[in-house]
Amino acid sequence: MPDDLLGGKRVLLGVTGGIAAYKACELVRELRKLGAEVQVVMTPAAKQFVAPLTFEALSERPVLTDLFHPETGSRATVHIDAARWAQVVVVAPATYDFVGKMAAGLADDALSTLVAAANVPVILCPAMNKEMYVNPAFQANLRTLRDRGVLVVDPESGELACGEEGIGRLASKERILDAVKRVLLGHDALKGVRVLVTAGPTEEPLDPVRVLTNRSSGKMGYALAEAALWAGADVTLVTGRTQLRSADGVERVEVRTSAEMAEAVRRRWEDVDVLIMAAAVSDYRPRRTADQKIKKKGDQGLVLELEQTEDILGWAGEHKGERTLVGFAVETENELANGRQKLQSKNLDLIVINNPRHEGAGFDVDTNRVFLLDRDGRVDAWPVLPKIEVARRLVARVAALHRGQ
Repeated sequence: MPDDLLGGKRVLLGVTGGIAAYKACELVRELRKLGAEVQVVMTPAAKQFVAPLTFEALSERPVLTDLFHPETGSRATVHIDAARWAQVVVVAPATYDFVGKMAAGLADDALSTLVAAANVPVILCPAMNKEMYVNPAFQANLRTLRDRGVLVVDPESGELACGEEGIGRLASKERILDAVKRVLLGHDALKGVRVLVTAGPTEEPLDPVRVLTNRSSGKMGYALAEAALWAGADVTLVTGRTQLRSADGVERVEVRTSAEMAEAVRRRWEDVDVLIMAAAVSDYRPRRTADQKIKKKGDQGLVLELEQTEDILGWAGEHKGERTLVGFAVETENELANGRQKLQSKNLDLIVINNPRHEGAGFDVDTNRVFLLDRDGRVDAWPVLPKIEVARRLVARVAALHRGQ
């Protein structure tokens, strides 16, 4: 199923003359994959690094490179038209010169004039040599722009074009996309609400080299954390070990065992308004953990004695107070009956049920097919959807429920 998260959204991407200009090509590709329309605007210096034809092929739109109409050579309103077309302006990379020009209010080329005319959010992604980045004049210009409401995606540390190490590398495309999605998809349904999301598997050690775990990838929980962030919430993500990255703006707490996850939830409980328990927490752990690797003994089998882990969701239900609690249940039979029983026994407000045997649902895939049950007995059966869309729908229900609607 194609991801159309930004379907129809209009992004104007400004590219300035730095070596990181080539990375903007991949940014265009990713935005297009998400369904966005992308209009590229290049400064004259940017054309020294990447040919406009490259961006035209990737964006499927003519690239704007100057203030003059390409057919007549006369000054036109192309910068005004493009500024009004855009829903967000992203400048990546943003050079030392461009940031200074923008802070001073100068406009002498297509991009700077367009930014001056834009009445939409502007996201600035600086990239330059480390000495240039820490220069007091540049930092003052950056503060000026932040004070005016410009969103800045800070650069990263690493190897620079000059071969040195330090701050100044263009932010990763993932971080830039985080900022774009937050601007284009953001709302305030959960503004000021403190949301804690749990995600991923837990691991219960058997010996120094083996663990008991499950197949959870964490994708659903990470999607929920991001969707809650877009809704304006203050989001904490307590996560088991995964290969996923959390969105910029999400506080990430990494744990391994169910006991560590339980402790992380309890430690933050007084600062929680909404708990969304999407993690696949182990129900059992070895009663004893061996100090050394358990050796194979001929043809003999191995008997493991297990004990129950702490019921984190049950504890949350007992200490609920005015909080909103959302649970998840993976069921392979009698989904609705088992879900209702869990919703009632854990004192939940909502429960999300999915069966990994159903096509499009399950572990380590990008889609899910769920049932949503509430305390009033209402059942919503959602079709197969991208997990981020499941997350957005669920966050909308949580917001309405938390606000008493």
